[in-house]
Amino acid sequence: MVRVLIADDQELVRSGFRLVLELAGIDVVGEAQDGREAVEATRRLRPDVVLMDVRMPEMDGIEATRRIALSGVPSRVLILTTFDLDEYVFQALRAGASGFLLKDVGRERLVDAVHTVAAGEALVAPSVLERLVTHYVRRPPIQLARPPELAQLTDRELEILTLVGRGLANPEIAGALFISLATVKSHIRHILQKLNLRDRVQAIVLAYETGLITPGASE
Repeated sequence: MVRVLIADDQELVRSGFRLVLELAGIDVVGEAQDGREAVEATRRLRPDVVLMDVRMPEMDGIEATRRIALSGVPSRVLILTTFDLDEYVFQALRAGASGFLLKDVGRERLVDAVHTVAAGEALVAPSVLERLVTHYVRRPPIQLARPPELAQLTDRELEILTLVGRGLANPEIAGALFISLATVKSHIRHILQKLNLRDRVQAIVLAYETGLITPGASE
């Protein structure tokens, strides 16, 4: 059973999410009303997923996410935000969040999102991520040589990272390259290890920051 911690400064929001998740068979192990409580509760309870609001008193969701990522606990953070282009969302992704949702998300989408993130997958729509990086990522000049950050990757790994950066899911990558799903997962695991990345979201961010992917590119 997936275990979730809900961090939001509004009690009504926490209660609503708790009800939806528990009705879906997800175990809500705790609640926090600010970022500091969220960090402490995550270290103590070690949930699979933390539903994290961005704007909270004492400590905001970005700093809380950063501290959770650095703490070494396996918990993954799913950011909750009011606006899909909130400038803080991208900062949270860079801090170690595994994705984000709008607060007005439907019940089924919320449950699916929690299961997706708990399984280690990213939850960022490609179109939304592209808009975010267009606004907030400092990209290097276009270059022909392979960026030094990616030099340790094999040609196949670089190819897969490019597809990951374009927002393709593992089955789509497998289909595009005519390889098995297990092979795709193995390559992605090696990419994350080599580049010292926490998860798929950070791989996507790196693909943009190194110029491997440019906003608006679809091929």
